[in-house]
Amino acid sequence: MRVGFLFNHDQIHQVAHSLPIALALAQGGFDGDILIATTNERIRREVLRLGGHEIGKRITHVDLGLRTRSQILSGVLESLVPSRKLLIYGDNLDFFRSLDVLVVAEKTSLALKSLYGLKNLKIIHTRHGAGDRAIGFDKASAGFDHVFCSGPKIRERLITEAGVPAEQISIVGYPKFDTVDPSVTVFPVRSRAPVVLYNPHCSTHLSSWFKHGRQVLDFFLDNPDYQLIFAPHVMLFERKFVLTIDKLRIDKPGHIEERYLRAPNIHIDLGSRASTDMSYTMMADLYLGDVSSQIYEFLRHPRPCLFLNSHRVDWRYDANYAHWQAGPVIKSPAELAQGLKHAMDSHECQYRATQAKMYARSFDLTDRPSSQRAAEILAKIAGGTFQTPQHRPSLSA
Repeated sequence: MRVGFLFNHDQIHQVAHSLPIALALAQGGFDGDILIATTNERIRREVLRLGGHEIGKRITHVDLGLRTRSQILSGVLESLVPSRKLLIYGDNLDFFRSLDVLVVAEKTSLALKSLYGLKNLKIIHTRHGAGDRAIGFDKASAGFDHVFCSGPKIRERLITEAGVPAEQISIVGYPKFDTVDPSVTVFPVRSRAPVVLYNPHCSTHLSSWFKHGRQVLDFFLDNPDYQLIFAPHVMLFERKFVLTIDKLRIDKPGHIEERYLRAPNIHIDLGSRASTDMSYTMMADLYLGDVSSQIYEFLRHPRPCLFLNSHRVDWRYDANYAHWQAGPVIKSPAELAQGLKHAMDSHECQYRATQAKMYARSFDLTDRPSSQRAAEILAKIAGGTFQTPQHRPSLSA
């Protein structure tokens, strides 16, 4: 039995959604081979950092690369589209053929079945995040042999909207939570002023950044009675252009002007580890965003939220915007002063109970680590053995 975990992305934000399962599988004495495959140096470093001594001991690490022709093609296309990620599959078919089960956090890997004919390879989807966007529940989800999800909300939408058979879905909780170190503080808090996390998404037709982002930064530049963490989705500034695949659209995120970089009350992070490891969502006093699934990670500890409806969406009865029930919704940065005050003043009486219900629907958590729950099911799918460890999964700091 050979179980592979593939990390094939530009950024590291998906690693913590499936790597803990690999570590729990190893620590549970799985009697097959466990392989972790990475496709670039950034991902490789993060996997080795989190995996620690398990990598190379009970888990084999493999670097997947591109052939010369693909490298040339990727060099031409990469500034516009994630060509390297797509070319990896065809250039490494021997590796994928050697596996019985492949575990992934994204959907492009389904090309191994649809395009390259690996029908016997079982592909397990761990998903990444517990958000509400429609793309998370499209028909592609039904192409996986099994799907791990975080809670009943996700399961219900996968069945009703994506057409995934109920028996092919397992609720396992949220393995990323097994990696969180609550003692980490990365933002230099300089005063007692409230800390606001502005976390716009990268999808051009949904994000508040392209229309209103700089006006948001201007507001905080002019209002030093707030401290701002500007930590957008890590893919927003990854390329010169942002291409959205669920609704074909391209836009340019631009650059961050010097006046924002020098502002003493603004901390800007366009893609460091802290943008993905919940450092900011744990320490902020208020969440300001649009459609990012990080809102649900923020709700691990209920706090005020404010949402920016830059596209004037009719959202109230739309499941794709269910997270906007967690706080007030404004239509433009001109409403920020009033909106922030309203979010803080109304949180306890109007939104805290709603946030708790939303969190419970999104995350089915037990005393048992989520990664162990997922590893046990994965072992059964692979036809191997698994013994629940007597300790929590070990991840390096």
